[in-house]
Amino acid sequence: MASNLNSRIVRAMIALTMLAFVVVYFGLSAYFFFIYDWLYPEFTDDEILRTGDVVTLGLLLGIGILTASLLGWVLARRIVDPLKSVGAAARKVANGDFSARASLSRGNFGEASELVNDFNQMAGRLQRAEAELKYSNSAIAHELRTPLTILRGRLQGLLDGAFAPSPELYDRLINHVDDLSAIVEELRTLALSNAGQLDLQYSSLDLAMEAKVALASLEDHFAAAGITVTRQLSSGILSADQSRLRQAFVAVLENCCRYAPQSTVHVKTGVDEQHVFFRCTDTGPGIPEESRARAFERFWRADDSRGRSRGGSGLGLPIVKAIAQAHGGEAVILPGKEPGLTVEIRLPCQVSPIA
Repeated sequence: MASNLNSRIVRAMIALTMLAFVVVYFGLSAYFFFIYDWLYPEFTDDEILRTGDVVTLGLLLGIGILTASLLGWVLARRIVDPLKSVGAAARKVANGDFSARASLSRGNFGEASELVNDFNQMAGRLQRAEAELKYSNSAIAHELRTPLTILRGRLQGLLDGAFAPSPELYDRLINHVDDLSAIVEELRTLALSNAGQLDLQYSSLDLAMEAKVALASLEDHFAAAGITVTRQLSSGILSADQSRLRQAFVAVLENCCRYAPQSTVHVKTGVDEQHVFFRCTDTGPGIPEESRARAFERFWRADDSRGRSRGGSGLGLPIVKAIAQAHGGEAVILPGKEPGLTVEIRLPCQVSPIA
């Protein structure tokens, strides 16, 4: 395909050059041999001169064709080389090598540069998605293995008579089942979000009221974690899915209970330019600055302050981000000089369903 395009460009350049020279050549020949004698009958003895002019035109035609061939070849190379590079990289990507990238030589057209850059960005996203998928599969197996192992061990102990049936034992088994159900539901939410199929039921809401309900539902958790809650809830009207919005708020607040016990949590809602926002700030250990970019990756936990021993699945903030994006907004971690963590959910004031 590339050689075919090369040859087509060269032939087109030669054809254009030949057409231009043929028009000039035969036009001047007709002028010298026919029109010239009619216009200037007194100058009819310069036949040799006119023949030399025609020969000169022929030489110029040959030089022009050679020049056009060279220019056509250079132009074809500049056009085709990026296409060949993108094509070769695309074949590697199609064969499963997502590390393949297209290269760009100097002197290419702006459109070729944009094509190569867009392809490399696409390949980079595919590579990251593949790495995330591999990691997610391993992490899912790890997250499900522990509660399943405990659950099976307790059931086997009941079957063998090693454990005496009691309400407390059954309550613990139910808690393990609830943990599994919660993980499955979180994974389902993320899967629907990635597929763009997260079903949202829109209604007019006041962000302050939804934050108040979420805070009220976690009062016992705050008390058990020794957390002091302060609030500054200003009204912010938007169109959103009430249950999903509360799910996001609860996920942020549960992170505070789990990772910032014995701290102060400040919750603020309001309107900022074109957005309404929910902002939660805790005075806990926080996340290192260099790790904040990964906070919204599924199953990721910081080693020190947010380890698995605290009970988190690593899906809380990714779900918050997925719900925010499904509403056309975003979830971010705000920079701060003081210890602690500030998570903000920003949503458009008027939200329409995303197709």
